[in-house]
Amino acid sequence: MDEDGNGAGSLGGRRVEPTAPGREVEGEFLALERELTVFLRRARANSGEMAREVHPDLESSAYGLLVRLDECGRQRATELAAYIGVGKATMSRQLRALEDLGLVAREPDPADGRAWLVHLTDEGRARFRTVREARRARYVRELAAWDRVEVAELARLLRQLNAGMEK
Repeated sequence: MDEDGNGAGSLGGRRVEPTAPGREVEGEFLALERELTVFLRRARANSGEMAREVHPDLESSAYGLLVRLDECGRQRATELAAYIGVGKATMSRQLRALEDLGLVAREPDPADGRAWLVHLTDEGRARFRTVREARRARYVRELAAWDRVEVAELARLLRQLNAGMEK
């Protein structure tokens, strides 16, 4: 127990929290988990808001598909499913909904006549980019007090985290 009697201690000057017997978690990892939890909760809520701005009937989970299609262009549904981390059935349902809303279209893959490529329609691209620009403007406002080097460092660290999580 620490001096406050809460069961935490220190290891080499670092705060540690008890977990399973014989295991301790260093304080910086607990702080990381706590901050990522808050960040992800807010990001999910934000994605829902942005999805509804693109189209009132758009599911929040489909917003990430629009991001990927805007950044990478035409993609197979299997590539999208792998990138997003969902199964084929889920991806098929989401793409069908996006297609019904007129935001995406499918075309035969010239490299494989059995496969289809999915892409943003002109309407989908216009709606998505309007919302994305509003999001970027919001980031600029909210991070106006940050030094540009700090913003770049945050982006670099998040990219590093994402890359590590993909392995």
